[in-house]
Amino acid sequence: MTSVNLAELPAQIAGELLNIGAVALRPNDPFTWSSGMKSPIYCDNRLTMSYPKVRETIAAGFAAVIREHYPACEAVAGIATGGIPHAAWVAQKLDLPMLYVRDKAKGHGKTNQIEGHYQPGQKVVLIEDLVSTGGSSLKAAVAVREAGCEVLATVAIFTYEFPQAVQAFEEQGIPLHTLSGYSALIDTALQRGAVEAGDVELLKSWRENPQAYGESFNS
Repeated sequence: MTSVNLAELPAQIAGELLNIGAVALRPNDPFTWSSGMKSPIYCDNRLTMSYPKVRETIAAGFAAVIREHYPACEAVAGIATGGIPHAAWVAQKLDLPMLYVRDKAKGHGKTNQIEGHYQPGQKVVLIEDLVSTGGSSLKAAVAVREAGCEVLATVAIFTYEFPQAVQAFEEQGIPLHTLSGYSALIDTALQRGAVEAGDVELLKSWRENPQAYGESFNS
């Protein structure tokens, strides 16, 4: 069993994501998301699948969080698509059933939105690779609730720490745990010299007000 120190995990995961290029920071030359929003960070946690050591660290972290905070968990559900492989690895570690949740019900066959065997009242933890505004994660959580299961929490690899995401999870009454996040990433990148000290306030300003940050590059 991989040893996990939950207090050190945010910096450890942030470092691993930087190592493999799953996250990159460009405070003065922002990326443009598909929505058109300017962002100093690019995050693609799907890359973690290709690195056995990294995915093992993530799976061990997820399992440790669930054991510590949600020992009553009876099933692990991956949120499509990025959360699916991680849910499988975590379910294997915890010897629990694994499900996955589609964005919407299939348009054919049994029209399932949730795949796998589950029962009403079953206590479920959802696994996500990335939380931005929280919309897709909460949509999956609501689907699991409507199927009659109890959602104990959503656990994600990384979060941008947007205030609206925190509020959205609180409004739904669903705890959110993340292995790492934007603040830990900035601190780790600064320690490594991947960003300059003078860029830290600019990076923080994006999280607090993405629109204003983007406008500063359009003016």
